[in-house]
Amino acid sequence: MQFRGTLYRALSPYWAYRPLSGDGAKQFGGRFNRPGRAALYLAGSVETALNEVQQAGMFAPVTLVAVAADLEPLFDGRDTAALSEFGVVPVDLAIPDWATRQAVEGQAPTQALAERLVEAGFCGMVVPSFAPGARPEAWNTVLWRWGAEPPHRLRVIDEQDRLRHPPAQPL
Repeated sequence: MQFRGTLYRALSPYWAYRPLSGDGAKQFGGRFNRPGRAALYLAGSVETALNEVQQAGMFAPVTLVAVAADLEPLFDGRDTAALSEFGVVPVDLAIPDWATRQAVEGQAPTQALAERLVEAGFCGMVVPSFAPGARPEAWNTVLWRWGAEPPHRLRVIDEQDRLRHPPAQPL
């Protein structure tokens, strides 16, 4: 599938000058990326981005960034038929113990699926949001390949250059 539109990311203010970095996910791993594999997690709405970043249960300050995206090919992890082609059913994506399985087994099943999708040529996948309190229609995009050029183009929407480093007075 192709996606053209706006995606959102809520991140620590410390990293606001690098909003398209996948280094944290690369270092620690995530539901859909093993440690060592850079990944960028983006939400389909502002509400979903805030739900995703606040999963620890307590409020933490965040920087919210909008990103213009033109991405393909994306795997649609909301499509039951597409999932079945990879031997997966929707409930497999929602495993709550992915981090424990990563630690114990070396790789969570969702991370293994992501590796198969990377090998199949997908730049990322669209998945439901599994954050507590997420609405049923909430979704995220996780990317394994992205940059400034097609076919996996991302551009931070920051016309006033407020995310520059070092910080400076707004223009």
